[in-house]
Amino acid sequence: MSEKYKVIDSTVPTFITITVVDWVDLFIRPVYCDILDESLNYCIKEKELSVHAYVYMSSHIHLIVTAPDGELQNIVRDFKKFTSKKLIEAIKEHPESRREWLLRKFSFEAVTKGRAKNYKLWQDGFHPVILDTLEKIEQRIKYIHYNPVEAQIVFQERDYVNSSYRNYEEDNAVFCNVAIEPLW
Repeated sequence: MSEKYKVIDSTVPTFITITVVDWVDLFIRPVYCDILDESLNYCIKEKELSVHAYVYMSSHIHLIVTAPDGELQNIVRDFKKFTSKKLIEAIKEHPESRREWLLRKFSFEAVTKGRAKNYKLWQDGFHPVILDTLEKIEQRIKYIHYNPVEAQIVFQERDYVNSSYRNYEEDNAVFCNVAIEPLW
């Protein structure tokens, strides 16, 4: 792994992207997003992860996070492992028109990559980018919150449910489902 994609200091705000294998559009149902919410909130409460901004897109999630020194890689690893299991369970248990295709796809990825036992849901890595200036932080927060508009899912950032935008909006009393720590 190049120096560019290593966590240098997890106490500094870090932009990360966690992507579903082959960019499969998985996060199109609330039940799957709820799993992400619950898992992030668990990491916040139990693993001292600080989430400063986030967005769930259909095939990936973007986050700006900090963690105790040296722990970010472990937290992300555990998050991916846990959510992978929970998401596969949800695919099997809840109404899902693409159930067989999704399970075959994630099973195929496990077999061909040899990096998972039964199913491989997440791509390897998470491409951390240190945000060591206010300008970089502002740019990435705007990028995260504008992502659903750019993807033509919504017309305005405030209309997208699965993001931290509402916590950054002035005079808004309705906050997102993840216990974030806004950076301003």
